[in-house]
Amino acid sequence: MENAANTARQQGTTTGTELVEVVLPGIVEPEGLQIRHRQIPAPGAGQIVVRVEATGVSFAEQQMRRGRYYDQPPFPFVPGYDLVGTVLTAGGGVTPGLVGKRVASLVKVGGWASHVVLDAADAVEVPAGVGAAEAETLVVNGITAWQMLHRKARVRQGGTILVHGANGGVGTVLVQLARAAGLRVIGTASARHHDALREMGVTPVDYRAEDVPARVRELAPGGVDAVFDHLGGRSVVDSWNLLARGGTLVAYGSATTRDDSGSKQLPVLKILGRVWLWNALPNGRHACFFNVWEGRALGKNRFRARLSADLTQVFEALQRGEVTARIAARLPLTRAAEALRLAESGTVAGKIVLVPDTGAGTSAAEAR
Repeated sequence: MENAANTARQQGTTTGTELVEVVLPGIVEPEGLQIRHRQIPAPGAGQIVVRVEATGVSFAEQQMRRGRYYDQPPFPFVPGYDLVGTVLTAGGGVTPGLVGKRVASLVKVGGWASHVVLDAADAVEVPAGVGAAEAETLVVNGITAWQMLHRKARVRQGGTILVHGANGGVGTVLVQLARAAGLRVIGTASARHHDALREMGVTPVDYRAEDVPARVRELAPGGVDAVFDHLGGRSVVDSWNLLARGGTLVAYGSATTRDDSGSKQLPVLKILGRVWLWNALPNGRHACFFNVWEGRALGKNRFRARLSADLTQVFEALQRGEVTARIAARLPLTRAAEALRLAESGTVAGKIVLVPDTGAGTSAAEAR
C-alpha cells in the first residue's frame, strides 16, 4: 500500500490518540487507497464514539472502488460496510451503561477506520464471550443471510435450496443457517471449496466445470424451493427457471457485472425489471431483489429494531454452534489494499477482517 504510506496527514493535528482511516479517493486499484489521520471527533447528542476492533471486506467495497456500487457516495469517502468495536465515549441522551460495551453496527460506509462516530441507536450489543473478529463476520453477512432466509424465502423444514457462491461471506452463513433450519442445501463453488462445503452438509456443484442448471435439475428433479443469487446477469434467469412451484428467487447482487463499464444502476434495474415481470405472471413462483436497507421504508425506529432483532438471532445461532465464524484472513487496517486484493482473488472462503494495527495479522500468502 505504497500510496497510502506516503499520503500526508490531510486533516487536523494529532495530539494523543488519533483517528486513522482508509480513504477511497476515486476509481483506483487497491494500491491507490490512502491513509488519513485526524483528531477523533467528539460525540454529539445521541451519539457514541466506537474504537473499532474489527471491520470487514465485502463485495460492496470491491464494487465501490470501481465506482460500480449502485448507491455509493461521491468520491472521496471512507469505505467499510460494517464494524465491531468498544464504545469509548457517549454524548448526551445516551444510556451511560453503553460505554465500555462491545457493539456491532451496519454503516454501509465509514467502517475502515480506527474510530467511528455512530448514532447509539444503530449499535447492537455483542454477547459476552463473542470475539470482535468473529462477530464481524456475522454483521452484514449474517443480517443479509438471516433476512433472506427467514423473512424472504421462508422455506419449510425439509425443503431444498440453491445457494450460489456458497463459499463466500454471505454464502457460508446462509448455508449454515439453512442447515440449522432443516433444509437441504445445494451450493455452487469452485472445486477447491467442495470439501469444506460437504463438511457443512452442502451438496457442492462446480460452477466452472459443470453445467449448473443441468446438475441442479439432476439433484432436484422437481425444482428447488428457493434460490439465492448474487450473480445477476444470465444466472438470475437460470435461477428463476430452477424453482419448483411455490418457490422463491432471492436475487441480491450483480457480481457478474463487477468489471463492466457503463451505468452502475443498469444491472440492478434489469434484475428489478425481471422481478416485476415474473411476479406479474400467474406461475405460482415468486421473485424479489433483496437489499438490507429496504427495511428503512418501515420507518427508522422499526428498521433499527428489526435489524437489532435479526442480528441478535444470528449471534445466538453462533453461541449455539449452529453457525461458525469463518475468517478467511485477519489483516491490519493499514493493509487494506492487500485485503482487498485477496478478497477479489476469489481464492478464500469466509470473511476477510481488518483489525487494529498492532503488528498482528495473517498475510495474504498465509491466508491461502
